[in-house]
Amino acid sequence: MKELQEYQKWLDYKELPEKLREELLSIQGNKEEIEERFGRTLDFGTAGLRGVLGAGLNRMNIYTVRKTSWALAEYILRQGKGADLYSVVIGYDSRHMSQHFAREAGLTMAAVGIQAYVSPCLCPTPEVSFAVRHLQAAAGVMITASHNPPEYNGYKAYGPNGYQLLPDEATNVHNIMLENLDVFEIPTMALDEAIHRGLFQWTAPEVRNTYIRAVVHEVQFPSVTDEQRKALSVVYTPLHGTGNVPVREVLHATGYANVHIVKEQEAPDGDFPTVKSPNPEEPEALELGIRTAGEVQADLVIGTDPDADRVGIAVRDNSGSYHLLTGNQVGALLMEFILSRRKAENRLPTNGIVFKTIVTSTLGQAVASSYDIVTENTLTGFKYIGEGITRYGQTGEHTFLFGYEESYGYLVSPIVRDKDAVQTCLAIAEMTSFYKGLGKTLIDALEKLFQRFGYYKEELFSLTLKGADAPNQTDLVMDVLRRETPKVEGLKLVAIEDYLTLKRILADDEGNPTSTADALLLPASNVLKYLYEDGSWMAVRPSGTEPKLKTYLAARGTSKTDCETKTQQMRAAIEDHIK
Repeated sequence: MKELQEYQKWLDYKELPEKLREELLSIQGNKEEIEERFGRTLDFGTAGLRGVLGAGLNRMNIYTVRKTSWALAEYILRQGKGADLYSVVIGYDSRHMSQHFAREAGLTMAAVGIQAYVSPCLCPTPEVSFAVRHLQAAAGVMITASHNPPEYNGYKAYGPNGYQLLPDEATNVHNIMLENLDVFEIPTMALDEAIHRGLFQWTAPEVRNTYIRAVVHEVQFPSVTDEQRKALSVVYTPLHGTGNVPVREVLHATGYANVHIVKEQEAPDGDFPTVKSPNPEEPEALELGIRTAGEVQADLVIGTDPDADRVGIAVRDNSGSYHLLTGNQVGALLMEFILSRRKAENRLPTNGIVFKTIVTSTLGQAVASSYDIVTENTLTGFKYIGEGITRYGQTGEHTFLFGYEESYGYLVSPIVRDKDAVQTCLAIAEMTSFYKGLGKTLIDALEKLFQRFGYYKEELFSLTLKGADAPNQTDLVMDVLRRETPKVEGLKLVAIEDYLTLKRILADDEGNPTSTADALLLPASNVLKYLYEDGSWMAVRPSGTEPKLKTYLAARGTSKTDCETKTQQMRAAIEDHIK
């Protein structure tokens, strides 16, 4: 049995860390556990690596990190861009083993002849994206599992333009990984030797300082006064992650003096002891922040995930109650604030462009249209927004103004090419300060958007499939959906967008797909999107790693009740169709 042979090989490896050896001894004789750890490998995909910490090929450990780093280094060298010495920026978050993995990644890069700039302290993901371009590096690595539970860690890889590797690039790295199947044969270098040869450097503090200054310079708005900033009371929680220092530095440098930190969640801690999940999308993650806000009567609660690329907020209404806002709502509010302020400040370019993903609410797009600003839709994944920023930056056709996705990721300035919670925390503070100066809350501002553009409600849920492995089962259901269109009571289907075939298929008066099709100008992806006459829509895509279908519901209606009814009807239709 191949898995048992690999298991024994690991157990016999003399240099295996004792902790990993003890872990392997604890599963001796457990065929199911051995097969799960050694019968498959942790795949490198469009989001890099992400997995449970531990011993085995299907676990995050120093050997999988070395193998991935070796493959990324080989990929860089094989590009043959002609540089005498390539470099890579490496950062890490507060998760277990993150610092150690960052160092191992750097020493593996050094062994291949690539210079590694490794962060000497906790580093938010957007800082890595910024540093790649600032240091003119060939790539970037961020050791993080984002908002996953404590037992996870991961490996994000960035290209020279500061956005995560696109699918074709990730596939190339994955294929190189397959060339060297023995994780114990991956070359590495001793730290002292790597430093002596100039192939390993701790990233200079100047990089962090430059990033902070750039955020303050790029994101603060002239329309917001110093008095308004001083009057705003903010509660901030880094959720035991990397945001604590950079977010506070940015707010302080801009003039926000009344910032309260959630003490229980301030210190970096890979166990994330105060939350079930360090995910700002989850209401529970901001409970302590809201409690603190009630004690100090704060206007705004902000929480960032462990690697500080996503942010969730709660806002105080006129009665003193706090309300959580969704990623779609915050994105639309920021869209209105950024465009309206730029227009008032004579900083709104005629060739401006904003980005959102295909599963993000169309409310933000409606706001942009009201300012004659083009919206470009991308596939899910902020790397596509980063690629769009880079593309238009090179051609000069459009000027980037804002980008966001429904899963709490936003970008205000293109100094970073990934979602940036540090930027966003400042932008949200600026927005809240401005509206407070007008005697309004963000709840008031959101209601005004609804009155202008109609009411919107979005919902995401996952349908778990049973009886087979994830890829085959989910792909089978997607094939069924392509043959049989779900019927939603009360909603008239006008088109289906199939991002796998890259066709937009129109529906007839009875809501049946016709043969008429327009091309979709996006990379192929296994996503179906159903568009309805009233502006509502529904999208379905496989999870990829689990036997689940992710289903996005977006209702547009005349009231909150109307939207709620429509989301219930869409959910019932897709659930009934898949049963």
